[in-house]
Amino acid sequence: MFIAIVDFRTAPADRATALAQLDAESERVRAMPGNVAFRVYASRADESAIAIVHEWADEQSFAGYQSSDSFTRSGEVLRPMMIAPPVSRRFRADLLETVG
Repeated sequence: MFIAIVDFRTAPADRATALAQLDAESERVRAMPGNVAFRVYASRADESAIAIVHEWADEQSFAGYQSSDSFTRSGEVLRPMMIAPPVSRRFRADLLETVG
């Protein structure tokens, strides 16, 4: 499994627009081959902070997302609103179990 966590900041006035963009693309991202999860979080402690947690079957699936129209569209909307460069941490992980 491949996991990417992306943290970025917008002006507080722009956060709703940024979240709406991510919500608009979320179904398309979740439907992509290899996508396990795509979750967007708005910080409760910092009204400018947003986090995206991606889970993918493998790095190739994530690379497919990065070359997708959804990624391009979101970048065109989100990057101009960012007040600092985004930080993306990427992990290879082994799923031990799913408990439900």
